[in-house]
Amino acid sequence: MVDRVSTAGAYSAILQNLLLAENQQTNAENRVSSTKNGNDLKAFATQAETLTAMKSVNTRLVSYQAQNSQVAAKLSTQDQALTDLSNTATDVRTAIANALASGSGETLMQEMQDSFSAASSDLNTQYDGKYLFSGGQINTKSFNAAQLTDLTSGPALSTFFGNDNFQTQAKLDDNTTVTTGQLASNLATPMMQAFQAIQAFNDGPGGPLSGQLTQAQQDFLTTQIQTWTQVGTGLTTSTAQNGLTQARVSDVQASLTTQQNSLTAMIGNITDADMAKAATDLSNAQLSVQASARVLQALQSDSLINLLPATG
Repeated sequence: MVDRVSTAGAYSAILQNLLLAENQQTNAENRVSSTKNGNDLKAFATQAETLTAMKSVNTRLVSYQAQNSQVAAKLSTQDQALTDLSNTATDVRTAIANALASGSGETLMQEMQDSFSAASSDLNTQYDGKYLFSGGQINTKSFNAAQLTDLTSGPALSTFFGNDNFQTQAKLDDNTTVTTGQLASNLATPMMQAFQAIQAFNDGPGGPLSGQLTQAQQDFLTTQIQTWTQVGTGLTTSTAQNGLTQARVSDVQASLTTQQNSLTAMIGNITDADMAKAATDLSNAQLSVQASARVLQALQSDSLINLLPATG
C-alpha cells in the first residue's frame, strides 16, 4: 500500500511554520528596537492589573513632586522676606544704639523711615504674582502704609494690614500636610507698634528726635532697645518656623524620589525587555524564517505536478 502524498497539505504546514516564524521575528524585532516587552497592557497578560496599579501610584507621586517643587520655591521666597524683616529689626535696634552712643538723633528718623519702607516692601513680597502674607486675599497688598507718619495719622494700626485669617496649607504626600502660609498681621504687628511709638514720640512734646538728645529722649530710646530686641526675636522665630517647613518639604521630596525610583525599577522589571534574550530570540526567529522559506522553495520544485508527463 502506498501512502497518499498531498501537495496542498504540505504547503499548508510549511506556510503555518513560516507565518509563526515571521510573527516571532516581528515580536523580537519590536523588543530590540523599543527595549520594551510590549506596547499595550495586552502584552503583559496576568501582570496587566499589577502594572496598571503601579503606574497609577507613579502618576500620583509625579504630581506630588511637581506640586512640592512649587511649594519649595514659594517657601524659599518667603524665607528671604522673613530674613529681611528680621534684619530690619536688627538695623533699627542698631540705629537707636548708635544714636544713644553718640548722643545725637540727627539722622535717626530718616533711618527709621528707611527701615519702615524696607519692612513694608518685605511684607508685600509676591510669589507668582500673589502676595505671600495676605492669607486668602492673594491679590490684596499685605500692608498699606507708605510713610512712617501714616501710622500716627488716625486710623487704627490693624486697618493697614490687608490679610485675612486664612493660612495656606499644602498636602505633600498621602500622609503629610503642612501649613506654609504666614500672615502679615501676625508677623509685623509688634514691629509696626514699635515704629508707631517712635513716630508718636517724635511728633509729641518730647520730640523731635533730632540734634542732641535730651535726657527724656535718651530714656525713651533706651526702652526702645528692649522693644526692638523682642521684635527681632519674634521675627527670628517666624523665620525658623518657615525653615522647619522647608526642611519637611525637602524630606518628603527625598522620600518621594526614593519611592519613584523603586517603582520605576518594579515597572521596568515587567515592561523592559531582556535585551540579550531579545537579541537571541531575533536571531533564532530569523533562522526559522529562512529555514521555512527554503523548505517552501524546495517543496515548490518537488511538486508532484513536475513529475507528470508533458502533454502535447
